[in-house]
Amino acid sequence: MKYDVIVKNARIPQGDNTILTNILIKDEKIAGFIQDLEGVDYAKEIDAEGHLTIPGCFDSHTHFMDPGFTHRENFLTGTSSAAAGGITTIMDMPCCSKPSVRSIPELESKLNAIKDKAIIDFAFWGGVTGEDVRNDNLEHVQAQADYGVCAFKVYMTPSVPTYERVTDPEMLEAFRAVAKTGLPVGIHAENYAMCDYYVKKFQKEGRMDGPAWAEARLELAEKAAIQLGISFAEETGARLHIVHMSTGIGAKLVGDAKKRGLDVTSETCPHYLTLNYQDAMTEHKQYAKIAPPLRTKKDNKELWEGLQNGSVDFIGTDHAPYEIETEKEAEGVNIWTAFPGIPGVETMVPILVSEGYNKGRLTLSRLVEVLSTNAAKQYGLYPKKGAMHIGSDADLTIIDLDREWTIDQKKTYSMAKYNPLHGLQLKGKPVKTIVRGTLVYDDKEGIVGKEGFGQFVKRQSIQKLDKLIKY
Repeated sequence: MKYDVIVKNARIPQGDNTILTNILIKDEKIAGFIQDLEGVDYAKEIDAEGHLTIPGCFDSHTHFMDPGFTHRENFLTGTSSAAAGGITTIMDMPCCSKPSVRSIPELESKLNAIKDKAIIDFAFWGGVTGEDVRNDNLEHVQAQADYGVCAFKVYMTPSVPTYERVTDPEMLEAFRAVAKTGLPVGIHAENYAMCDYYVKKFQKEGRMDGPAWAEARLELAEKAAIQLGISFAEETGARLHIVHMSTGIGAKLVGDAKKRGLDVTSETCPHYLTLNYQDAMTEHKQYAKIAPPLRTKKDNKELWEGLQNGSVDFIGTDHAPYEIETEKEAEGVNIWTAFPGIPGVETMVPILVSEGYNKGRLTLSRLVEVLSTNAAKQYGLYPKKGAMHIGSDADLTIIDLDREWTIDQKKTYSMAKYNPLHGLQLKGKPVKTIVRGTLVYDDKEGIVGKEGFGQFVKRQSIQKLDKLIKY
């Protein structure tokens, strides 16, 4: 047999250890592993140079703003940035596009707009809003599931005008509809009334400092929202997922729900592991404004512990960039009126490698779970994605564990040239990104993948994380 590609000198994980091998690729799939290449016939080779080579990393929480808000980001720039960060598959949210994605025509409209731009593979979240509940449009939930979306997103606080938040009873009805599909329902977990009240209170008091944003959106607002979501999941049998969880208490609530046998999962983001609001929002002000907000050093520590013990299942970025001139720095824009969101796809993998694995917070096996495997299982894409098995897509992230470098907000493929992580010194960097056997990013050459190479990946099966929880 003649193989299409050989990835040679790849140091692949074997539990918490590694072995040096060569990876055989045929028809975009992993076809085998071999120690000796003598006599092996192949068309192309990619040299991993002895670097750590893990299953392609998966960011299941992006807002690439396309179509409709491409002054902020588009699918070419977003997927290019992801590829440069070692990510081989993203899963894009339904809210930050025009129209928002809540039905089959809207899904197809988005797909047609972006399918010729993607550098890497992509999957979709489906959508359900308060408007859908009030207008008796919940039949669109099952239709989206049948089309191949991987989960459904619900906002407890306002997002964008085209994607309404849900009231508590509307969220309960949404949970019931999503539960029938067997797919996860992801909630933005902040109590709206509490956030709204304290934001207005702080504004009335004249607070204009950066940390005011975080102090107005209380830890208690996330805690109460997660508790309500868990109660609704218990009532309806829905698979609850807490997106971009920012608090240590959130991790403890999710862990307790798991112990009670509930199907509850969570993700956190690199910024919640590395930044605290007092320092970051004082220095960066609206450039560190996100929702939920940055928290404390104590939360940083407890979220790392959650990644270690399984109460936090995997990592995502909540990549949501905005235009500096009109949405972060325009006349009249301040900490209250600036749009909340930061980029993240180019720095997710390096931060988890540097601050997680290289600093001993995560074992190698756990690193692979939180970057690749667990999200793919959660969203029905495993073992096509998130695995290094024979027959899996040949998606590989090659990482130089010893590369020392500093995040520079201007040196990014994203359109967003700001980042509150600017200046963070890291050890460990993706140097090659391979999607279905094709090199799409090389640290020496930059983006080498072609526009439109990335494919839409539909959910393959219903997966659960029960066997992965560690207590």
